[in-house]
Amino acid sequence: MMDYAVALAVTFLLLAGSLFALVAALGVVRLPDLYTRMHAASKAGTVGSGMLLFAAGVASGEVAVFARALAGFVFFLLTAPVAAHLLAKAAHQTGHRLGPQSVRDDLAKR
Repeated sequence: MMDYAVALAVTFLLLAGSLFALVAALGVVRLPDLYTRMHAASKAGTVGSGMLLFAAGVASGEVAVFARALAGFVFFLLTAPVAAHLLAKAAHQTGHRLGPQSVRDDLAKR
């Protein structure tokens, strides 16, 4: 019975993680400008990668592998959004313009 519950949990995590990764990929392809693409890649990509790592850790059945997967997820959570923010800030400082759909530029000099 426990194996069935673990298999269901792993299946859910794999499907949800794959869905988030797919949404991130679609966002990178379909969104209009650099900033919104980076947002899609960093947010949805982080959650998707984290869920896939978590699924691998649960599926392994070993505490050491699960701990490494959890550490990898925490690393993703701490680094990906910060890296995306710094890249977006650097792009803004070098003059990369916002897309036409953007309504406000909080970093614009007044």
